Amino acid sequence: MSFSTDFTWGAAAAAYQIEGAVAEDGRAPSIWDIHTHQPGRIFEGHTGDTACDHYHRYAEDVALLKNLGVKAYRLSIAWPRVIPQGTGKPNPKGLAFYDKLFDELLAAGITPWVTLFHWDLPNALQRRGGFSNRDMVEWFGDYAALMADRYGDRVKNWITFNEPPCTVGLGLLDGVFAPGYKLPHSECLLAAHHLLMAHGRGVQALRAGCDGKIKVSIAHTARERIPATGSKRDIEAARRDYFASTNRDMWNLSWWADPIMFGRYPEDGLKAFGAEVPEIRTGDMKLISQKVDLLSYNCYTGNRYRAAAGGTTEKVPDSWGIGNPRGTLPWLQVAPDALYWAAKFQTERYGLPIAFSENGFCNTDFVHLDGKVHDSQRIDFLSRYLAGLKRAAAEGVPVAGYFYWSILDNFEWCEGYKDRFGLIHVDYQTQKRTPKDSYYWYRDVIRRNGATL
Repeated sequence: MSFSTDFTWGAAAAAYQIEGAVAEDGRAPSIWDIHTHQPGRIFEGHTGDTACDHYHRYAEDVALLKNLGVKAYRLSIAWPRVIPQGTGKPNPKGLAFYDKLFDELLAAGITPWVTLFHWDLPNALQRRGGFSNRDMVEWFGDYAALMADRYGDRVKNWITFNEPPCTVGLGLLDGVFAPGYKLPHSECLLAAHHLLMAHGRGVQALRAGCDGKIKVSIAHTARERIPATGSKRDIEAARRDYFASTNRDMWNLSWWADPIMFGRYPEDGLKAFGAEVPEIRTGDMKLISQKVDLLSYNCYTGNRYRAAAGGTTEKVPDSWGIGNPRGTLPWLQVAPDALYWAAKFQTERYGLPIAFSENGFCNTDFVHLDGKVHDSQRIDFLSRYLAGLKRAAAEGVPVAGYFYWSILDNFEWCEGYKDRFGLIHVDYQTQKRTPKDSYYWYRDVIRRNGATL
C-alpha cells in the first residue's frame, strides 16, 4: 500500500535558522538576534548571524530540494526582514528576496507552504510589549495582509504561527527562548490569548488578500501520549490525558486548539486556572475561531501512558526502557508510534485532515573519510515513524502530508550548531552542502509514495 496520490511529501526550515544576513538589505533585529548575543544564552555563544547563508544561497538550496523530489517546502518569512519595525513601512529589498525564493520554488515544481511567524518577532515590537500587548492582534493582522497582497498570487498554503507553546512557554514563562522572560502564569495566559486572537486576525487577512482558494492552518505541538497497551482502558486514558488542560505550563494542546476549533477554552483549564484566566471580551472567541482548513502539527517524541486507579492516567516510568535510543537532544526519545497516535487522536477530536509540518531526528552527523555522510540512525528513525504514519493512513485516518525537519543542518536555537537535524549536512565554515544517506533514502520513499515502508 502507498499513501494517497494527493499526499504531500515535503521538507521544512525556518528563516532565522538558515537565512543569515541578519543586518543586510534593511533587515532589523529580531528578538532572537538580541537573545543570541547575550552571554550564556546559547551553546558556545553561537548566533544566527550567518547560519546557512540561505539568503545568498537559496538557488542552490532549491536545486537540492528539487533533486530530493519533494512536492512542497515549508519555510517561514522573517517579519523583521519585510517590515523591519514590525509595523509601518515595508522593506522593498526584504520583500524582493521572498519574491525570488517563491519564483525559484515554483519554477522547480515545488509548492511553498509559508509560515508567517516562526519565533523571530521584530525586536521593535517586543519593546512595545510583544504578545503581552493586545495591539499584537492588529500588528500581526497588518503583517499578514501585506504578505497576502504581495505573495497571495503564488502562495496558497499558509501557517500563521509555529508552536505557540514555545513562543509563550519557553520564551515568556521559562525564560529559555527569546525574549528570555519569566513572567507570571497569568501574564502568559494573557499573551497566549493575544496570540490566538492574532492568529484569527491573520486568517481573516490571508483570506481577504490572497488570490483564489487558499489553505490556512496553525502549527501546534505538544507532548504525545501513547497508550501503554492496545487495551481500550489505556487508549482512553492516553486520549484523556492528551487533551487535558490542567498543567501549569503552556504545553496543553487543547488550550491552544480548542478555542480555534470549538470557539471556547477547555472547561478543565478554566476551572484549574481560575482567576488567572485573562478577560475575554465580546468578539474575542469569534475572532480566534476563524475557520482553518487542516491541522498542522509538529511531532517528534512521546511517552507511554496507562489507566490508573480511580479513572486517572499515569505516565509509565522509563516509558521506552532505560537506555532507549534517543537523539542528541535529551528530550528526543525514539517513540515510533508518535505520529500514529497524534494523527488518530487529533483528527478524531477536531474532524480535519492532519499534515505533520515537522518531524525529524538530531544526531552528530559529520562528513566521513569517503566524502559522504552516513546517518543510518536517522534512516531507522524515519522508517519507524513513517511506518506508523502509513498505518494511520491505512486505517482511514485523514493524513494529508509530511514535512521532514529539516532540509538543512541549521541553527538549533539554544543549542546553536551542536545538534544536526538536516537531510543535508552543512559545513558552517565553508557553507558546503553534502546530502546525507537519509536524503537519498527519503528521495526513494517519495518516488515510491511510501510503498516500500
